Amino acid sequence: MPELEVVVVGGGAAGFFAAITCAETFPQVRVTLLEAGQTFLSKVRISGGGRCNVTHHCFDPGQLVQNYPRGGQALRGALSRFQPWDTIAWFQNRGVALKTEADGRMFPVTNTSQTIVDCLLTAAKDSGVKLRNQSPVRQILTIPRAFQLLLKNGTSLTADRVLIATGSHPLGYQWAQSLGHTILPPVPSLFTWQLRDPRLADLAGISVEPVSLRLIHGGKLPLEQTGPLLITHWGLSGPAVLKLSAWGARDLHEHHYQMPLVINWLPQYSQEKVRQALLTTKQEQARKQLQGFSPLPLPKRLWQNLVKCADIGPSTTWAEVSKLQIQTLVQSLNQGHYQVRGKGVFREELVTG
Repeated sequence: MPELEVVVVGGGAAGFFAAITCAETFPQVRVTLLEAGQTFLSKVRISGGGRCNVTHHCFDPGQLVQNYPRGGQALRGALSRFQPWDTIAWFQNRGVALKTEADGRMFPVTNTSQTIVDCLLTAAKDSGVKLRNQSPVRQILTIPRAFQLLLKNGTSLTADRVLIATGSHPLGYQWAQSLGHTILPPVPSLFTWQLRDPRLADLAGISVEPVSLRLIHGGKLPLEQTGPLLITHWGLSGPAVLKLSAWGARDLHEHHYQMPLVINWLPQYSQEKVRQALLTTKQEQARKQLQGFSPLPLPKRLWQNLVKCADIGPSTTWAEVSKLQIQTLVQSLNQGHYQVRGKGVFREELVTG
């Protein structure tokens, strides 16, 4: 009986892991991995700031899938068969120890992604995977009882099985669809937002934690996220924004990334608690200027911008501030309305939704 030929298209983490698993499980199978570029595992090298966040410290599949905006139900079965514990063991069996950081992310103890790259390359070679870089695929055709892969250099390969691991590359979706798979249109996910608002002017680099964000989208389920936020030259970034962009990826895409946003700068305070803090300060710090004295845990420059945009003059004292101005300030602090006007200017979306 002739050996089976398996071709994996895509030399990233998924492609390598698939090729290694196939070759180790079925030693009689000939496995070839094709990478279009010159370098294998290029995104692994830069992931996690060059340290490579390998997996997450969560070992309950039911809990783990709750972190996926879409596809959680489908992933639950897969994660019940191979989950973070198995990932940890897989690398440990190959001499790579992982460590857990405060936020649950797991990195190699060496703190360098090169450790993971070396491990995957060694495992692939040891299991007999044939690695071919600079081998971009042009087309995948079905032929009787097999597949034919046409390469851009004019050569071709015949395979009994083909695994497409091309990430978000459009060709991968085209090949899958041509072979009979149903494709949902992919959209960007995990990206920063463009905002232009006087309340955020000249505040680039200021971070606030925690902040609660809510997108107004008209759907049944709320799109909300609480966490650290970073003000940038072009708008907003930080974990809260990135996570909310993932959960709202399709809604944002459908609205052409133009969507109302409500920011609660003090989610740990109710509106009534904020109002009382301001009224108490009005009584107890009457002679002090609002611009120079805040009773709330906010960055000074952000507080000053919010005060200014509440139509309160720079020399206004707490004694002089009106009830209407207090209410305007409360609204701006707990329920400020903004407008998302696009994705971040650097097109830096991290994953595909």
